[in-house]
Amino acid sequence: MPWKECHVVDERLRFIARLLDGEKMAGLCREFGISRKTGYKIYTRYKDCGLEGLTDRSRRPYRQANQLPVQVEALIVGLKKEYPRWGAPKIRERLRRRYPGVSCPAISTVHAVLDRHGLVRRRKRRRYRAEGTTLSRPTTPNALWCADYKGEFMLADRRYCYPLTVTDFASRYLLTCEALATTKEAYAFAVFERAFKDFGLPGAIRTDNGVPFASPVALYGLSRLSVWWLRLGIAIERIKPGHPEQNGRHERMHLTLKTEATRPASPNFLQQQARFDAFVEYYNRERPHQALGMQVPAERYTRSSQPYRGLGELDYPLHDWTATVTHCGRICYNRRKINLSQVFAGQRVGVKQVDDKIWLVSFMHYDLGYFDHETCRLEPIENPFSPKVLPMSPE
Repeated sequence: MPWKECHVVDERLRFIARLLDGEKMAGLCREFGISRKTGYKIYTRYKDCGLEGLTDRSRRPYRQANQLPVQVEALIVGLKKEYPRWGAPKIRERLRRRYPGVSCPAISTVHAVLDRHGLVRRRKRRRYRAEGTTLSRPTTPNALWCADYKGEFMLADRRYCYPLTVTDFASRYLLTCEALATTKEAYAFAVFERAFKDFGLPGAIRTDNGVPFASPVALYGLSRLSVWWLRLGIAIERIKPGHPEQNGRHERMHLTLKTEATRPASPNFLQQQARFDAFVEYYNRERPHQALGMQVPAERYTRSSQPYRGLGELDYPLHDWTATVTHCGRICYNRRKINLSQVFAGQRVGVKQVDDKIWLVSFMHYDLGYFDHETCRLEPIENPFSPKVLPMSPE
């Protein structure tokens, strides 16, 4: 049996029809599940407006206590047409000076009026585009590490495995190979921290532009993981999108890993990790490499001279003041909030005044961008991690 569809207006019409037939108000209200006050209201609207009185009325209030007067709104629109390149702050100031007797609304109200009349030109948001960074070719161990996730594969228990691998660029030493169930950065943090404790800190780490190494929506494509590396004094190298050959040594290791330790897949994560551990020992100490003169990586690799000691305090003695980024990725200035990025949450940044009402925000020795006194919106500057163009030789 299909459901019986019921409409509010039809119910009111039935209520009025039965009331006009002589039925009592109290009994009808009890049957329709409404109060007698509502019943008399429906009946009164029917007597005053007929059938139109049974339709739903607007719930908009008759008046708004803080509504901007129409005359002031017309003055704002007129000033905008007179000065089409001015924004809300300048329009409000012009309104205050030209009409001193008028109570000036807030800048946000002026902007809302202009937006309502289609007089606001919206700027296209500049999105970060990964371009890669300058790549080095060191010849000493620990000057550069390479990291990546080998392509996921399914274990026998129907769960996907995401191996996270880290190698030394110069010696091709496989530092770690961890079987993870996800690419979330929390698990990557633990893997890298254990590698730093075991082998020390590298000079730089080369990755692709995927998560958790980078974030396409964050400032300069940074992620929490890469910000942590910067805090440890580790430089960031990123290959160009779509160019895995720029990390070719690491990708070649992945081919050997796929052949030796993933086919066939193990029954579960514990057994798969045991195979990875055995592969690390085999790859570093038994398998000779032609590029190393038929030596094994263990004969070329030495532990880093920079031990891992955790994070120290950030100080900005050359800046005017220091701010701690909130969990929402903001800093506060005169009770106003400036958005940076959530990847800097909990980090300290330095703020320095460089011009009248213009402030520069820096993280460590990297300049992130400027904000002004009025808009308090951070404007990024040149990406400090973009490829560097070397100057031409004077010869």
